[in-house]
Amino acid sequence: MRRANPIWTKLDRYIAGMFLKSFFTMIGVFCVIAVVFDLMENIGDLIGNAAPLGETAVYYISFCFHFGNLLSGFIVFLTIIWFTSRIAQRTEVIAMLSGGMSFGRFMRPYFVAATVLVSLTLLVSHWILPQANARKVDFEFQYVHKDFHISDQHLYREVAPGTIDYFRSVSVDRLTGYRFQHEQWRPDGTLGQRIIAAKATWMPEDSTWRLINARVRDFAPDGTERLHYTTRLDTALVMRLDDFGTRAELTSTMTTPRLRTHIEATQAKGIPVAGLVLELLSRTSTPFAIYVMTLLGVSIAARKQRGGMGAHLFAAVLVGFAYVFTSKLITVYAASVALPEGFFLSQRGLLVVAAWLPNLLFALLGLLIHAKAPK
Repeated sequence: MRRANPIWTKLDRYIAGMFLKSFFTMIGVFCVIAVVFDLMENIGDLIGNAAPLGETAVYYISFCFHFGNLLSGFIVFLTIIWFTSRIAQRTEVIAMLSGGMSFGRFMRPYFVAATVLVSLTLLVSHWILPQANARKVDFEFQYVHKDFHISDQHLYREVAPGTIDYFRSVSVDRLTGYRFQHEQWRPDGTLGQRIIAAKATWMPEDSTWRLINARVRDFAPDGTERLHYTTRLDTALVMRLDDFGTRAELTSTMTTPRLRTHIEATQAKGIPVAGLVLELLSRTSTPFAIYVMTLLGVSIAARKQRGGMGAHLFAAVLVGFAYVFTSKLITVYAASVALPEGFFLSQRGLLVVAAWLPNLLFALLGLLIHAKAPK
């Protein structure tokens, strides 16, 4: 009586173990290289700002979490190409397939190991990485990148119900916004007050705003109005500078539940949230790219060919850069495009498609290559 093939064999343990061991070795090497380059670039700022040694060490540990998560899919791809190429060039893959193993069965330990990495990366992306980024960003704010600029112009915000403020541009370094306009609307929809000023500067010592060359127009409920000019007006307004812009790095410090709450609060102020929604969606779509890279990597590297590992690594670099470029192109376009009236997709639906489309496109490429892989 023929014995059934075991679900998990010694060969499976060998492939999955080598995959995971090679991945963590390679990600460690990449992190060390990245830390060295970052340290060389910022050593002047760290010394000039007297960064403590202990905090610097914690910063670079958090930096490794950030960098490793950012490149996890690409490093998985390189790991598979490197490891599988070696066993393919030694004709071990041919021996396995010649012994009756199907190509799908050969790929099983790869996907088991990939599932471990996907699960770990999901946990890191949604919970661990935001906490690591909080330490990283706090250190950068204090000792590395202190400047903060809001590059957008024509910024309208409803800072409170019925209160709409506008700046043409904002310089956070100077705590100043230019071409300021303030409107206060009554519950019945009539305008109660409008203030127009050349600039508005936040005065932290008094917790007030200083308006320069201001024109104040008050509208009474009966329709009469009063207008007066002043060269300087110190007044308390409910707006804050962070109503008009937030450092992009700060969103990476929020765990997923907190980021969802932040998106809802930001959207309620009338601030565009496409970038925030893409950040939220990418925390799930990016880890699943590991499955796509596993399919691509095994299908490419399992074939023994002239040029050996060098040809496989060259193909890995091309595919990896193509994936990153495609992903950035799609997400940037999705974040900035304005949908026409009656379009079959909502803005949120478009962002979901943009977050997952690179994975879908390269999964189709992987299936095509897999169909032509040695069987």
